[in-house]
Amino acid sequence: MSGAALGLEIVFVFFLALFLLHRYGDFRKQHRLVIIATLLAWYLCFLIVFILPLDVSTTIYNRCKLAVNSSPAETNGSFVTLAPSKQKCFKPWSYIPNGIMPIFWRVVYWTSQFLTWNQLQTIGIAAANTWGLFLLVLLLGYGLVEIPRSHWNGAKRGYLLMKTYFKAAKLMTEKADAEENLEDIMEEVRKVSESIKYNHPLRKCVDTILKKCPTEYQERMGRNMDDYEDFDERQNSYPSEKSLVKLHKQVIYSVQRHRRTQVQWQILLEQAFYLEDVAKNETSATRQFVHTFQSQEPENKIIQYFYTPTIEWYWECLLRPWFYRVLAVVLATFSVIVVWSECTFFSTRPVLSLFAVFIQLAEKTYNYIYIEMACFLTIFFLSICVYSTVFRIRVFNYYYLASHHQTDAYSLLFSGMLFCRLTPPLCLNFLGLTHMDATISHRDAQPTAYTSIMGSMKVLSFIADGFYIYYPMLVVILCIATYFSLGTRCLNLLGFQQFMGDSEMTSDLIDEGKELIRREKRKRQRQEEGENRRREWKERYGNREDSTRNRVVHTEQKESSFSEANTNRPLSKYTRTNGRTERDRIELLQDAEPLDFNADSISDDPLESDSGRYQPGGRYLSMSRSRIFEDV
Repeated sequence: MSGAALGLEIVFVFFLALFLLHRYGDFRKQHRLVIIATLLAWYLCFLIVFILPLDVSTTIYNRCKLAVNSSPAETNGSFVTLAPSKQKCFKPWSYIPNGIMPIFWRVVYWTSQFLTWNQLQTIGIAAANTWGLFLLVLLLGYGLVEIPRSHWNGAKRGYLLMKTYFKAAKLMTEKADAEENLEDIMEEVRKVSESIKYNHPLRKCVDTILKKCPTEYQERMGRNMDDYEDFDERQNSYPSEKSLVKLHKQVIYSVQRHRRTQVQWQILLEQAFYLEDVAKNETSATRQFVHTFQSQEPENKIIQYFYTPTIEWYWECLLRPWFYRVLAVVLATFSVIVVWSECTFFSTRPVLSLFAVFIQLAEKTYNYIYIEMACFLTIFFLSICVYSTVFRIRVFNYYYLASHHQTDAYSLLFSGMLFCRLTPPLCLNFLGLTHMDATISHRDAQPTAYTSIMGSMKVLSFIADGFYIYYPMLVVILCIATYFSLGTRCLNLLGFQQFMGDSEMTSDLIDEGKELIRREKRKRQRQEEGENRRREWKERYGNREDSTRNRVVHTEQKESSFSEANTNRPLSKYTRTNGRTERDRIELLQDAEPLDFNADSISDDPLESDSGRYQPGGRYLSMSRSRIFEDV
């Protein structure tokens, strides 16, 4: 098994990074260099997190061998034996041979540093780790509180529904602004395209800009552009190449933003419809989950067979809230342990860091599986707290990681730089919490391969004895500020609308978002009702249409054969005309939608007061004008 675990994790982490990049990026539309650079940055950072526990277990085994080999020997006659008090060293299942890890860490570390510090050649390891630790504590303090709280709030359906309404109101404003911005940019592109004809030297630049425009705008601008005119720079003022470059950037940004808001709006609608369905089904007496729309039901027959409406009701309405509460308690416990260890990891006698206590207890029995699992869970939780904060950060519209392939190239590259800067100090901080760093534990023991290559906390005395020890204690202040939402309140006072339950602005946006969701729900209900009626019409009259169509085809075939046999008779062309007219009449009848003349009454309001669905009696006959324009 030597080196097998390392190889498996290298392959697994690569596909993990590739999956996350595929979720947030778009391989087909973004530049290959952007994809490769971001993938390499994410891959190296995630690889450090997964490989470091193997380095810890291998180091403990090497320390054991060194201690056994250096133990005093006892002489018994002509034989030399070791002291019986020494335990035998057991090789871990994931043992990595000597010489591999130093080379591995050297390649990973300097490659990640090259990706993020290539413009600052003179900055050393100490400055990089110091800056990374500064960012690490800021992001870690937010994640330690926000992750458990988000899972606890995930059990509150009413809270999630109100927050979804709030997001809908904000997103609709952004969506409208993106559409207006796109229209303005497309108008500029149209003017440039009309002014620069096909024989102009800059026409290639214009064609490049047109390729980045949406398809409907390309078709619209392509009309009436077949003329070929000579240009005269003295009479006409043409845009410069620099202005076209600026316009190209604006087109890319506006199209990306418009597409992103459209996708996010559809996702938010699905979330709102799902939460409303859960709220309705919680009071169901039949205990069977009923979806408002058929599109929300699983399409896979195997999933439908096992995930029945009854099982779905018990999971969504009963078990899932409790699962989120238990998970939130477990995560909160981990957060408390991390905060305590961050404040006490420098104490070696007694050892107060809980992570160091766990590792040292397992080290005495050489339980390598426990050591690796404990190290992996610890560093994985720290990584989730830090990396999830990176994914949630939104610097206006410049830096914004959006899922479903809606992240632009700048945000992907910026996230890769942040990961490369945060991962080395994160791992050094983890080794300090577990006292695997010799400068923290003050033990004369063999260091890990990671610290031997990437350095340790002790680089400069005033930094190691001051900043590295006392600065992580600030995580307590950041956790308290996050718990009381001080940052959210400050942003709300500055005019940035944030979700706060006790704010009047929040209540107004919730009501606005609720109305927007209600309108979209009515639209989708009308669409599904129309599709159901067309489906019923085809099922009811489908055989009759097929028989009519067969008779027409048979008649045309007879007329065609008759006309071929009697080519001198002029009557054949009239029979063909009559057959074509008959076929057109049948096609018109097929496209017509049925009217329900069996309704009991015609209602003035097409909406029912309780369910909000449309009555079949007044669907097309009594639609009021106010209802129509309300949904436009």
